[in-house]
Amino acid sequence: MTLPLNPVIADEKAQLKIVNPAGLYDPAPNGYSHAVIATNINKAIFIAGQGGEDSSGILSTSFEAQVKQAYANLEIAIEAAGAKPDQVLKITTYVAEYEQEKLGIMSKYLNETFKGWLPAQTLVPVPRLALDGMLFEVDAYIALSE
Repeated sequence: MTLPLNPVIADEKAQLKIVNPAGLYDPAPNGYSHAVIATNINKAIFIAGQGGEDSSGILSTSFEAQVKQAYANLEIAIEAAGAKPDQVLKITTYVAEYEQEKLGIMSKYLNETFKGWLPAQTLVPVPRLALDGMLFEVDAYIALSE
């Protein structure tokens, strides 16, 4: 899905605007925006890194299964905080043993989670994550009006 260069999403008060300047390449195919501007906000939500553990704490050995579960976990945390995915300003993803081929898997589940809203994003390749066998983690920052 291709988004306009600078879409605006608004709730009753807060406004979020994606900024992808003409002087930078189009990041949408890689599942993110260069910047997101939030105005009229008074509530900040910080969601800790969500890994690919299921509700019993079990990690699949599959990278794709972990990414899918991590984004499902992120959606649960976003909802529990009283927000929606299209109110996320910024995510950071951490990938153990990163290879370019993993970007397509991550983009697939990012797009399923955010349904066309592409928050600003930083991808950080790391040698390992907190738990043995953990391959992927995603955290989020949300700003809302109340």
